[in-house]
This record gives sequence, C-alpha cells and structure tokens, in this order.
Amino acid sequence: MTEEKWGQVRNRLLKTVGQNNYTTWIEPLEFDAVDGGVAVFKVPTNFMGNYVSQNFADLILHELTMSGEAVQRLAFRVVANAPARPAEATAAHSAHAVAETADSAASGSAPGKETLEAFQAAPLDPRFTFDSFVVGKPNELAHAAARRVGEGGPVTFNPLVLYGGVGLGKTHLMHAIAWELKEKNPSLNVLYLSAEQFMYRFVQALRERRMMDFKHLFRSVDVLMVDDVQFIAGKDSTQEEFFHTFNALVDQNKQIIISADRAPGEIKDLEDRVKSRLQCGLVVDLHPTDYELRLGILQTKVQQQRETYPDLQIADGVLEFLAHRISTNVRVLEGALTRLFAFASLVGREIDMDLTQDCLADVLRASERKITVEEIQRKVSEYYNIRMSDIIGPKRLRSYARPRQVAMYLCKQLTSRSLPEIGRRFGGRDHTTVMHGVKRIEELKLTDGQIAEDVEMLRRSLEA
Repeated sequence: MTEEKWGQVRNRLLKTVGQNNYTTWIEPLEFDAVDGGVAVFKVPTNFMGNYVSQNFADLILHELTMSGEAVQRLAFRVVANAPARPAEATAAHSAHAVAETADSAASGSAPGKETLEAFQAAPLDPRFTFDSFVVGKPNELAHAAARRVGEGGPVTFNPLVLYGGVGLGKTHLMHAIAWELKEKNPSLNVLYLSAEQFMYRFVQALRERRMMDFKHLFRSVDVLMVDDVQFIAGKDSTQEEFFHTFNALVDQNKQIIISADRAPGEIKDLEDRVKSRLQCGLVVDLHPTDYELRLGILQTKVQQQRETYPDLQIADGVLEFLAHRISTNVRVLEGALTRLFAFASLVGREIDMDLTQDCLADVLRASERKITVEEIQRKVSEYYNIRMSDIIGPKRLRSYARPRQVAMYLCKQLTSRSLPEIGRRFGGRDHTTVMHGVKRIEELKLTDGQIAEDVEMLRRSLEA
C-alpha cells in the first residue's frame, strides 16, 4: 500500500470518526508496510497502539479492504524517538476541543465521548502574566516561588501550593506560571484546570467506562496545575483518583502546582492522605493586601486604563482614597477603578473625589462594613495597652487623650460615620472635639515619626 492510498484511507476515517478522534488517534499513525496480510503501523506509545487496536481496528480494516488491500489484521510497532504529538497539533487540538465544549454547553448538551481526551486544558488569560503582577510584601514569597517554578528548571519543591482568600492573586500566579513555562518550552505539556473540571472529567470517564483514557490524559502531562482544590473535599472517589494521579506524577518527577482558599490542613473533609501529600511541598500563603500594594495595583491599572481613555484626568488623592477604603478584595478594587473610568468618560468629567464618592457609593459602603468604630477602639486600646473604657471615658491625661485622638482619626478615615456619630461613640463628645482630635493627628503625622508609625500600624492591622 502506498502513502497516497493510506492518505485516502485517512481522509475517509476523518469523516467517520470526527476531528477530535482523528487528531488524537489516527493522525499520529505512520504506515509502515503490509506483510502477509498484516498492516503494520508505527506508533509513538504502547498505549496508543492498544487503544487504536481496541477501538478503531475494525474500522481501519474495513477501509483498507474497501481500498483493495488484502489485510486481515493490524499490528503496531512503537518507535522510541517518535513524539506523542507535535506541539502544533496539541495546541490546535486543544483550541478545537475548547470551542467544541463551549458549543456543547451553549446548546445545553453534555460533551460527547470525543471530548474526554481532547479537552486538554482550561484557557489561560493573556492578562495574567508575571509582568502584570504587582508585587508587595504580602505576596512577595508567593511571587518568588511561582517565578522559580516558571523557570522550568529542576523541581526543587513539589508540589507548590498557593493559598489565600478571594482576589489575592492565586489564579493570576497560576496563569503566569503556565505562560512562562510555555514560552520557555513550547513543547512542554502543561495542563491547567480547576478542581471542578477534574471532577467533571473523572465522572464523565466513569460514566463512559473510559478510565484508561482519563488516567493516560492526567498522568502523561509534564506539569499539572489544579485551581481551587478545596472543591474536591468531601468527594471521596475524586479525592482517591486525585491522590493516585498526584503520586504517579511525583514518581515521574513532574511538577504539580495547586491553589486553594485556605491551607491544606484547614480544608474540611479533605482526606488526611491528600492533605499530607499537599503539605509535603512548599505551601505559601498570599496574605491580605496592604495599603502600599493596593496603591501599586491601582497605579498599574490606571496606566492600562489610559490606553482606552487617554484624555481622562484623575485628581490627586483619589487613588490613595481608594487604596485606603477598599481593602478586602483586589478584584473589587480593580472593578471600582474600571467603573470610575467608564463613568467619567460617559459624563465627560475629571475623576475627582466628588465623582468617586458618587460613582462608587455602593462599593464604599460595602467595604466600610468590615471596620466598625468599636473595632477601632478595641484595636487602639490593645495597641497602647490601656483599657477600652479609658478610650471612651472622660480622663484627659495625655496617656489616654493621644490614643483617643488616634482612634477618632482612624474612625474618620476608615468608616463612613459622621463627626457627631463618632463623638457619641466616644462617651457623648461634641463633634468639634472629634474635629480637633482628627486635625491634631494630621498635624502630628507630619512632625512626629512615632505617631505616624503608630497610625500606619493600626490602619494595617484593621485592614488586614
């Protein structure tokens, strides 16, 4: 049989088995010879030869017979130096599979059998790179660890586990690692997905009795990245398969990167053996952002927004105000800035404090709920080692008056309470007393380094 005739057979097989199965199982076959009624094909792995023999042998024999070849059976010979699949084919295949999965979801139907081995990875966000990641004290260790893994050198800690609250940059770092690895070595098989996707594919493989495909897909990767691993907690069968996949990859010295919303030991209903495995590598906490980091993120995002709104002006103090007031979540912070630029563009105004407070009233109110006057009073009393009753009480000794003024200043900066409301919370004091206290701390911050440091430490503690 000539290569031309095998090409014609492959074209007919493509129409029969579909693009995904064709790209995965038929295209890598390399025709070798027909010897004594046996058609011999070169294959990159034993697994592929066994799979084709079990699932497509009858169809290939039929097409070969229809083309005039006297073939009774197929044989597969492994070629040791043959790549499992060219990098270009992998990329195209993944893109096609993602599109097909999206089409299936849009039509309300589950993906067919072809998508089990084909849907290689969740799409990576091109915005999430190391260059766009703003580094500060709360995330510098996580960033350094992610950078080291992204270099693609020898595995020094495996797995790398990134954990932290919502909007602190876990997913950003995961995507950045994947982009960096792909840039340095395009042929590297990097599989990034959420724990929910892992569970979905596991259930799909069980339902369709294709566990061998599932195991081959997940145990043949060079780098496995699983986001939000806490999702598999309480799902016993999924945890067991994840555990075995984890072991298989570690035994092959393949890199694993995991993210979670809390430390592995604190994830409820996660099996002890899975916790133990996750804790055997480097576990890094992404701490809540501090003021400097939030301000740096805002400054970076402003530069990006100027590409869309080059003529918009932003007044001094606006970014500092937002960095102070929106402290819970970086996504909320970025969304607030995006809304601010869009609103200012629509109304044709400069982004000043008045516009900011009007446009972001709901966001600011939601952020303020986290810090109360009582919480500030308690923190200040603990910091200065005095009783909370002395903060609120009538004593006017300097050792009580100065902490009281600091607490009033922080209440004015970190809550939406009016001066009369703050005064009532401090033992029924007049609003002019609060105003004097706030002004005094503002003056001392410029001349007294200790007061400035105290105020900053307390603010960070309250916003953490």
